Amino acid sequence: MKILVIDIGGTHVKVLATGHRTRREFPSGPTFTPRQMVAEVKKCTRDWTYDAVSIGYPSRVVHGRPIAEPRNLGTGWVKFDYEKAFSRPVKIVNDAAMQALGSYRGGRMLFLGLGTGLGSAFIADGVLEPMELSHLPYKKGTYEDYLGLRGLKRLGKKKWRKYVKRVVEEMRAALEPDDVVIGGGNVALLKRLPPGCRAGSNDNAFIGGFSLWKKAPKRRRAKR
Repeated sequence: MKILVIDIGGTHVKVLATGHRTRREFPSGPTFTPRQMVAEVKKCTRDWTYDAVSIGYPSRVVHGRPIAEPRNLGTGWVKFDYEKAFSRPVKIVNDAAMQALGSYRGGRMLFLGLGTGLGSAFIADGVLEPMELSHLPYKKGTYEDYLGLRGLKRLGKKKWRKYVKRVVEEMRAALEPDDVVIGGGNVALLKRLPPGCRAGSNDNAFIGGFSLWKKAPKRRRAKR
């Protein structure tokens, strides 16, 4: 099966399909709609073939369906029919969860994605748990207001880096992960990673997207 993976972000949409090595991308933005997304994806992948689609969606997803509109994009995403638009089977997960899947090495892993917003996910012994830390109250706003792009612009790089370090320390204390991955486009702006962390890559989102269509291993039956 050939898969097309679509990673939707607040400033860009990135795509990659099975059998290709170089991703393609185009801009999104605060007025960007799902119809525009589909049209642009079809336009930039017209020479690719694929049988199914994985979408990394920048907001809440439950049971494979978006249940909240993206904060940094336009509207119309929740009720949009993605399978009808692509004429193919579609699987949708939170964008941070998709990148977390592609970054996972085992054990208990916390993923934080520093981008336009703040993505977050936790994987415990192979079980994925998407999280929505970004909009939880923090100081005089939310976690996203301090660690997302708005926080970076308001605070400046020096203060922003301090808040990243502080929040990571707080999350490590609360969740006790074995592994912490900091991904997203703005991880490159950190002079050094907080202790015990490793850098993720946006390309890991494609690994995660491809893995959504792999058959889960059969569980062994307990012996009686």
